[in-house]
Amino acid sequence: MTAIRTEMVEFPSNGTTTPGFLARPEGDGPFPGVIVIQEWWGLNDNIKDIAQRFANEGFAAFAPDLYHGTVVDEPDEAMKLMMQLDINRASHELVKATEYLAEEPYIKGRGIGAVGFCMGGGLAMTLACDTPLIQAVAPFYGAAPEPIDRVQSIQGPIAATYAENDPWFGPEVREKLGQALGEHNKTFDIKVYPGTSHGFFNDTRPEVFDKKASDDAWRRVVELFVGNL
Repeated sequence: MTAIRTEMVEFPSNGTTTPGFLARPEGDGPFPGVIVIQEWWGLNDNIKDIAQRFANEGFAAFAPDLYHGTVVDEPDEAMKLMMQLDINRASHELVKATEYLAEEPYIKGRGIGAVGFCMGGGLAMTLACDTPLIQAVAPFYGAAPEPIDRVQSIQGPIAATYAENDPWFGPEVREKLGQALGEHNKTFDIKVYPGTSHGFFNDTRPEVFDKKASDDAWRRVVELFVGNL
């Protein structure tokens, strides 16, 4: 296993600073980068663990804390926080996080990808529309950018992951995204995992976690980033 280092850091954004969790291999690099974007629960141990998994694969992974220290574990509380989130502010923070990572000496010009889950899946797609620094994006069960034609700004390939049984992001969402990506001649792969439920990649939630699907989705994302960053 790769020796890694982890730390909480602050980066400038919106006239102040935003915290984030950084996990990267030991050494000077250069390492490809990954922006890891939280679910509606906040920057919890699960998201930090995913960042560390990327570090063990040789990436410098940075997970911005869009809730600025708040973490919850009840769906009602998570829904409230997500609804209160200023999306424009969060999107700006994600762009600034990407710029921060791109300027770090251990990146040294390597590419940066974005991955996100649920709320973070939609924000990962928006981030890829907002900055050309994102050269590959892997949203997990997330919303498409609005308006949908914004996808024409995405610079690199897309590997989107969805659950078959998802009350929020069902066939209509997936088909709309695929149609728009095709119309704008993007390189993309949209995969729906049979029998899975929303959140199936989260191994801290046994009621929805699906190991077989998660292992395959992880393989796809790592291959996407290794091949394009």
